[in-house]
Amino acid sequence: MSTPSIPNQRAVLDRRVLAASIADAVAEAGAQAARPRIVELLRGALEDGRTELARRFAERPTKGYEVVHGHAFLIDQLIRVLHDHVIADLYPAPNRSKGERLTLIAVGGYGRGEMAPFSDIDIAFITPGKTTPWCEQVIEALLYYLWDLGLKVGHSSRSLDEMVRMAKADLTIRTAILEGRYLWGDQKLYDEASRRFWEDVVPGSEAQFVSEKLAERNARHKRMGDSRYVVEPNVKDGKGGLRDLQTLYWIGKYIHRVRDAAELVDVGLLTQREYRSFRRAEQFLLAVRSHLHTITRRAEDRLTFDLQREVARRMQFADRTGKSAVERFMQYYFLQAQHVGNVTGVFLAHIDEQMGQRKRPKGLLASFRSRPRMFKGYRIVGGRICAPGDEWFQQDPIRLIEIFQIAEEEGLEIHPETMRMARRDAELIREDTRRDPRANTLFLKLLTGRRDPETVLRWMNEAGVFGRFVPDFGKVNAQMQFDMYHHYTVDEHTIRAIGLLAQIERGELKDDHPLATELLPQLGNRTVLYVATLLHDIAKGRGGDHSILGAEVAMKLCPRLGMSEDETEMVAWLVRWHLLMSATAFKRDLSDPKTITDFVSQVQTLERLRQLVMLTIVDIRAVGPGIWNSWKRQLLGELYELSEERMRLGHKRHGRKERIDAKKARVAELLDNDAHLIDELEDRFDDAYWIAEPEDIIALNVPIYAAAKEAEERLTIFAQYYPARGATLVTVIGDDHPGLFYRIAGAISLAGANIIDARIHTTRVGKAVDNFLVQDPLGKPFQEKDQLTRLQTTIEDALAGKIELVPQLAKRPLARPRAESFEVRPTVLFDNKASGRFTVIEVTARDRPALLNKLARTLFECRLMVNSAHITHYGERAVDNFYVTDLLGGKVTAQDRLKEVERALLKAAGEPADAEMA
Repeated sequence: MSTPSIPNQRAVLDRRVLAASIADAVAEAGAQAARPRIVELLRGALEDGRTELARRFAERPTKGYEVVHGHAFLIDQLIRVLHDHVIADLYPAPNRSKGERLTLIAVGGYGRGEMAPFSDIDIAFITPGKTTPWCEQVIEALLYYLWDLGLKVGHSSRSLDEMVRMAKADLTIRTAILEGRYLWGDQKLYDEASRRFWEDVVPGSEAQFVSEKLAERNARHKRMGDSRYVVEPNVKDGKGGLRDLQTLYWIGKYIHRVRDAAELVDVGLLTQREYRSFRRAEQFLLAVRSHLHTITRRAEDRLTFDLQREVARRMQFADRTGKSAVERFMQYYFLQAQHVGNVTGVFLAHIDEQMGQRKRPKGLLASFRSRPRMFKGYRIVGGRICAPGDEWFQQDPIRLIEIFQIAEEEGLEIHPETMRMARRDAELIREDTRRDPRANTLFLKLLTGRRDPETVLRWMNEAGVFGRFVPDFGKVNAQMQFDMYHHYTVDEHTIRAIGLLAQIERGELKDDHPLATELLPQLGNRTVLYVATLLHDIAKGRGGDHSILGAEVAMKLCPRLGMSEDETEMVAWLVRWHLLMSATAFKRDLSDPKTITDFVSQVQTLERLRQLVMLTIVDIRAVGPGIWNSWKRQLLGELYELSEERMRLGHKRHGRKERIDAKKARVAELLDNDAHLIDELEDRFDDAYWIAEPEDIIALNVPIYAAAKEAEERLTIFAQYYPARGATLVTVIGDDHPGLFYRIAGAISLAGANIIDARIHTTRVGKAVDNFLVQDPLGKPFQEKDQLTRLQTTIEDALAGKIELVPQLAKRPLARPRAESFEVRPTVLFDNKASGRFTVIEVTARDRPALLNKLARTLFECRLMVNSAHITHYGERAVDNFYVTDLLGGKVTAQDRLKEVERALLKAAGEPADAEMA
């Protein structure tokens, strides 16, 4: 295989001119003395070639093949010139022996003639037998020249026999040689190496090669997140990336000896249409990878948030209504990754069949092969459902829905040839099919299937049938959300959420989701929940509030699906308010009766409450790994229980005194032998403390407070793992004074922790009792003894004035450096209706170290008292909610006062540079 023709090659590198310049340098100074000059000539040629290729790439930024072939050509020419110089000038051997022969083989991606701008150069040096001193000298000289040019070279030096022996034993070596291309040197020796590989290594090992390659691919996918829809994909090694396409080529070449991907059509592994899809995806992915290398000037293959925007710009994607350029670029990326998955599935099925035919038993054993059976007109063979003929779907497009529904209900795979037909015929689904009652009934049965709707809906989506049958879902197919919170595309997130519902219903997630497992069987209508889960994000990317727009979609789609008026209204309500429960649980003070009153007045019925908690749980869990945690589980459970109790028992179960007495009784049970402390400290804790804190935290606070009182300690700091919420509880008891909260917040940040919840109290004798729930930057609790000690010591030193908080906090690195890629405009919202006693202030800003400290200090400087703080992170965005009063304990209502506070908070929430300019 040779590298494809490059237009105007001499503009990239003119080998004759370069060779002549080197010859002149040697003639002038001698081969050894001319070395620095030769390196300078080579470096100049390399840089000029790269500049020319970069110019061409900037003009044609989507032509991936052109750029990778161009760089392979450039390196080819350099190495050929170098080789000729080394054997002619440095180590001439006019009468070489048979052993003094050397061939250079380009292997790996370089062997395919594909080289991204900063990829490694992989070369195999092959000798006829044991390496001679002359061969060693030539190889060493070539490598030193390449290293002097700053090139990364992967190389091996082997005899023919060693190459055969090692290729038989090692899959990586076998794959590298499989892609071997004659580069330079002894042509006959290369031909002999190629013959030995195909005659001595390959025969009889085809099945093993395929098996090992697929195992290698599966392990790679697992390592990369096992989804082609992760929002920071690896273009080379990720699922749906270049390596998947290369794996197909390797397998095809190993079994059928194809010389390029086009021949996969000739041997029946791909159709012409699938080959075009292969080429389109590879062209695009090669272009993206080359842009990543060009931007970073290194071998960068991960399409991270900070690079996505720049690659989108270079590839000339533009903003559209509701979708930014980067979101349109990434949607196209995921569509190509999907095409890679489609091609892979069909290809591997054919390989499987071909390998199976080779191993198929003959004679008497042949009768024991799996016999096909018929089911509702379909053939079932070996656990796969097949269309009985090529025109099956054309005769009745409703069968495109039916086959997936049967596959889910019966636990069958869909034969890849049938998937190929479905993909081809998906465009037959038109309005008459969408309106057909039978088609909609089949779709609802699939969506609410009890076996594995997630997997089958994913097949349906990748076949293009899902988006044709539900066009609104087609609009979010492969659509990413450009933020650090969502890990998957909208369609993948939705399908995963449906899968989680099915898992919960099967009882498989009882440990993670005990409340959901208990509630799901109690629902009055499980179909409503599944449809609401399908539609909750369906209006993303349209501009405007996706919850409101999604509810409008539900009102139109649900009747088409055959749902009643009541069911339609319930689905629309759930879609409209699917963020209500998480916003209330994570941003509001659940101990404030007004929080529960407002939430219940919006939800109104127990059925809505149960449906909403189920939808909220799977929505959060399906966002991505690490998003769901025990803190969220606890808060959602608490909100559900308080709301359910309010709905069952009416507006108020008891008066204020009765509620406090009931809580004291429960705390007494938890304290057991220390229950007497409640009476002893009766004069310290006021009613507000008893109402605000959960009983388990009060049971932790009371003994600490009593011990501090007895020891007459001015400051007590206690940190302990708090498993109920998957966090660490930090309790600070000491003399209350203005600014205590922001100083503690700064110290906790300095110790490397994030505050997720905070409650601030002052006892009747002027002592502060402040409780903080903290986690590390990854959302995990501090548990180790040295971690807890560091927290306590840092807070103590900060409050004692031993640490200068402001300069120390300024030195802390950004917890998420890539957050700089996102624009988060700071906002400040005031709500005087959310609480009976407090003004609630919500501040949204880019997450960064010591943000809470800055905001709390600003509130202190604005003469406001913070009663509790509730902190939520959504990737790069932090949303901090404060329950505050003025110094006299009243709400902040005057407009000029609110404006003053807003200006101060916006300045604190802005970027450091913005804050300095303000």
